Amino acid sequence: MFLNKFEQNSRKRLLEIIRILQIATQNMDPPAITQIVSEYGKDPYLILISCLLSLRAKDSASLPVSRLLFNSALTPYEMINISQRELEKILYSIGFYRNKARQVLSVSHELIDRFEGKVPATEQKLLSIKGIGPKTANIVLSEAFGIPAIAVDIHVHRIANRLGLVNTKSPEQTEKELKKIVPHKYWSQINPLLVMWGQNICEPISPWCSKCAISKLCPRINVKRSR
Repeated sequence: MFLNKFEQNSRKRLLEIIRILQIATQNMDPPAITQIVSEYGKDPYLILISCLLSLRAKDSASLPVSRLLFNSALTPYEMINISQRELEKILYSIGFYRNKARQVLSVSHELIDRFEGKVPATEQKLLSIKGIGPKTANIVLSEAFGIPAIAVDIHVHRIANRLGLVNTKSPEQTEKELKKIVPHKYWSQINPLLVMWGQNICEPISPWCSKCAISKLCPRINVKRSR
């Protein structure tokens, strides 16, 4: 792929950022999905459900709820045997628990009706399932099936723009632009690295620039105040 001058410079800087963050995040708690994989293995269904529960929720909230849910159901067939009311009780401590209960049941039914209870391994088929967006699809592809994919959540979108690697308005645009400058072998590393950095250092409001390992590589775009 031909890269213009800006993209070439962005790639060079990004490679240095990745190198630094690979070391700087070693003692940080991994993202919730990484912990789910560590505990339950590369089960596509459990990874998918964990992703759905993590939407608009912090890992500290979604991870224990995922574990609690998986005590009751580990397959879509087991999940649909839980009533929505009971599912809401399980998910009660997480935000939007009623909507998420409906979504978990809806996705589980659709997997059974359309895919024989198995999570499909292509982006097109994943996105065809109601309630599954690009971020969730890419995490499933990457974590469950080992297919390189750039999953852009609020952390990746915010930090990529703050670093000046992209200039975008939506996560979908950020994914498109990052695909141009991130070497293919690093696609699946971008999300966990930036998620950990976003949760611990590069917070949305008043990031910890004073103890940021990549501060010299960051123009701090749209950072109004920092610590």
